[in-house]
Amino acid sequence: MKNFAWLTSRYSLALVLLICIAAIADAALRNPPWMRPPEPIPTAKSHPAQPKVDMVEKDGFRYISSNAIPDHLPGVFPNSGNPNTIREQQLQFRMTLQPTFADELTHAVRYPMGVAINGVPFEPGTAEVWNFDRNSGWNYDAMSGKIHLGLDHSLAHVQPTGLYHYHGIPQPVVNARLHELDGKKDMILVGYAADGFPIYTEYGYSEPDNPKSGLKKLAPSWQLKEGNRPRTGSDGGPGGQYDGTFTQDFEFVEDSGDLDQCNGRHGVTPEYPNGIYYYVLTDTYPFIPRYLRGEPDPSFSERRGRSGQSARRRPGAGFRPPPPGFRPPPPRRPSSEN
Repeated sequence: MKNFAWLTSRYSLALVLLICIAAIADAALRNPPWMRPPEPIPTAKSHPAQPKVDMVEKDGFRYISSNAIPDHLPGVFPNSGNPNTIREQQLQFRMTLQPTFADELTHAVRYPMGVAINGVPFEPGTAEVWNFDRNSGWNYDAMSGKIHLGLDHSLAHVQPTGLYHYHGIPQPVVNARLHELDGKKDMILVGYAADGFPIYTEYGYSEPDNPKSGLKKLAPSWQLKEGNRPRTGSDGGPGGQYDGTFTQDFEFVEDSGDLDQCNGRHGVTPEYPNGIYYYVLTDTYPFIPRYLRGEPDPSFSERRGRSGQSARRRPGAGFRPPPPGFRPPPPRRPSSEN
């Protein structure tokens, strides 16, 4: 009888331990490390590698290849909100030099919508979703200020592949361009989109077609919804008030700002004095455009390279390397600017 009681006691203890472990695991899943307000990320003291970027225009296309190492000091990675280490990549992008509007907008959130002039991609979307359910319809926004994804001072972090990428306005890139302008106040080109249209920072001419009209901070036409989120899915969804935690907390309200649904507009710029459609990075949602006006080149939507490896691509699709013999401009020297 004593042996039976002893066994019963042991099995009971084991059952309690299993229940506790299951409860802890469930709590960890429901409250992952990034489910807390952002924390300041210190700046690295050195570059993880030598930045490399080549850009050339040839046969109607612009070719950009890089190792995705920024020409400014990144944050420290891994960090409390991002467990990944920056690694050199083999990125190869192509975009047309004669961009035109497509018949339909392209929703660009699961791959780069463009690339900065220093070769680092702009990626608006995140992989984090409500309750770890990709079918929930609720995607956490990296720039919401509600979650901690380890964004550094350039509003960038690192994917599991080691790819460093921007989720907002990369201020060190802007600062470098300001230095090149020698203090002149003007629109600042920071990159190119997958469809070939240029990308500028949030300051544009007050009158789109008048470069002498002065600069103004351009406002998006995306607005925070009013009221509470509807109950969705088997678990009811996140519920609560719309507060910007999720990308679905926002809606496009035409003519409520300066920019269209793609966070862009048409006008003259220093690089395009005859006028062009251009995208704008903003310090409020959508931060980086979530839609593209033109047809994105396949090189952006396919696998973009891995550390020390070549990307796999469908035969006949995507990026084609620049022809032999081209001489791209040398990359800018690394900057220690924060």
